[in-house]
Amino acid sequence: MAMSRDDIFNQVRDVLVDALGLDDSDVTEDATLMGDLGAESIDFLDIVFRLEKEFNIKVPREELFPAEAVMNNPEYVSGGKVTAKGLAELKAKMPHTDFSEFEKNPDINKIADLFTVSAIVNFIEGKLQ
Repeated sequence: MAMSRDDIFNQVRDVLVDALGLDDSDVTEDATLMGDLGAESIDFLDIVFRLEKEFNIKVPREELFPAEAVMNNPEYVSGGKVTAKGLAELKAKMPHTDFSEFEKNPDINKIADLFTVSAIVNFIEGKLQ
């Protein structure tokens, strides 16, 4: 039987609570991993490992968190902003992510805000289908 979105969210929340030492109430769908939940880049490896174990799936790190490849490419970033080509690349690599706010001001310093709990839930939902 396919898992419901609520079931996936609950399991993702449990993973994040354990990985980051949070309370259940801290983890909402809109929460950003780094800004709201205090995750650091080293935590992303642990989160990916725990998601793989929890959902019995394989998650290549660059598939869930591909921004590094874009951030380090001068074709994709110019003057501290993600270029149209970079934005297209991010969208192609992160179809599970909502870009509506980021598109208004594609500041490279705000790229971490794309990594939300909702994006992880969407990613897992896609993997399980």
